[in-house]
Amino acid sequence: MKDRGIMYRWLRSVASIVLVLLIAVSILVFMFLRSYYYGAARMTVEVLSPSKMSSLFGLYGASNTGFEDAARDYVENFSGKDKIALWVLNSDGKVIVSSNGFSIKDEVDMPDFDTAVASQEGTGNWIGRLPSGEKIMAYTCAYRYSSGELGGAIRYMVSLGAIDEQLYFIAALIIGIAILMFAALLISGLLFIRSIVNPVKAIGETAKKIAGGDFSSAIDGYKHKDEIGELCDTINDMAQQLSQTENMKNEFISTVSHELRTPLTAIRGWGETLQQIGDSDPATTKRGMEIIISEATRLNEMVEELLDFSRMSSGGLKLNKEKIDYLAELDEVVFSFRDRMVREGIDFKYNVPTLPAPGYGDAARIKQVFINIIDNAIKYTDQGGVIGLLAEIPEPTELIVTVYDTGCGIAEEDLPHIREKFYKANTTVRGSGIGLAVCDEIMGLHDGKMEIDSVFGQGTTVKLILPLNNMPSAEGKENT
Repeated sequence: MKDRGIMYRWLRSVASIVLVLLIAVSILVFMFLRSYYYGAARMTVEVLSPSKMSSLFGLYGASNTGFEDAARDYVENFSGKDKIALWVLNSDGKVIVSSNGFSIKDEVDMPDFDTAVASQEGTGNWIGRLPSGEKIMAYTCAYRYSSGELGGAIRYMVSLGAIDEQLYFIAALIIGIAILMFAALLISGLLFIRSIVNPVKAIGETAKKIAGGDFSSAIDGYKHKDEIGELCDTINDMAQQLSQTENMKNEFISTVSHELRTPLTAIRGWGETLQQIGDSDPATTKRGMEIIISEATRLNEMVEELLDFSRMSSGGLKLNKEKIDYLAELDEVVFSFRDRMVREGIDFKYNVPTLPAPGYGDAARIKQVFINIIDNAIKYTDQGGVIGLLAEIPEPTELIVTVYDTGCGIAEEDLPHIREKFYKANTTVRGSGIGLAVCDEIMGLHDGKMEIDSVFGQGTTVKLILPLNNMPSAEGKENT
């Protein structure tokens, strides 16, 4: 079952977390402002402490009549009546004087009065609603005579309607800002995610096409030079390289098929001819057998080359190393090619030192390298051309074998690829295109190097560099 997309997971994780944070911050900000405004209102009434009343009410004596007279005088001279409403309460909690001049005869719930009477401080606070429905903050100060008897109380009331309206406006503003912030985050996030998801989808679709064998597919339209841009370039390069590899593979199969068909045709043709003539023509029989043996040997060499390439690709190309003389192996290979170069009209120049070149290696594999390099030089050199072979020992630990020719050469754009498998710079000449790749692998297993330089139309030079006197210790001798 397919998982949810990247956009859904982003909405579920990042966007939901941001939404929760915005809601939490909005609530905290609203609660802070509410506490601030309500605190300011409370400070407005709490500054009217009971001690300020004591001096005034004490002048009127310790009687109900004196308390009422003092209350009326206090209310009449109170300067904040435009902001704060006052009620003077008797000891029973009845309103005897109000700052608005109206008598209050209804029963009013006043928890702040009960608290002020019961507390040692003589004060009480309460937030609630009047019978009219108006929301208020009430602060009651109880007054006691010197004998401790309750004389009454004054109740200060501040309307919270205007404050709540302001808070509602602020809350709406906070909610609006939070919604705008979340919308901006959501839109920018979705646009950003889409800028990632769409190219990733294109990459996925292109990768599927490439996996299906459509190596002409490419990712176009992504112009940013970021990580996704690098991935797009990598996918495009991979498709191009796979296309080249596919073409080289097809050409390799075609070439190998042709290379195999030619000797097989010769073997079959001469076999049928020999079957028909029997023993009647000894000269023809001898010639036919020579061709059959020659073509069979050629087939065997091709099969061995293919097997070597398979072993190299799987990391299974092994060497049977022993102490050998590189120049002795080279001399044997040169001897086997001399007649062929004479037959093909190629001038051969051979110059090697008379000193031995001792090393530790696989004689058969080293011969394989020499054979492949010289055979290539002959194949790409026309009649009348020159092939030279020069061996040097510039220092006791190094042998350099240089093979040069005046053949067709290799184009500059082909030169970096000629060691790659299946690659053939010249498709008109027989060969599988894997010989140099195998030679390069063998040279590496001998701690050597193969350097190739060529000028198109002038010739090619191959330099083989091998270590000398590199015999391992007795414990280190083993097949590699």
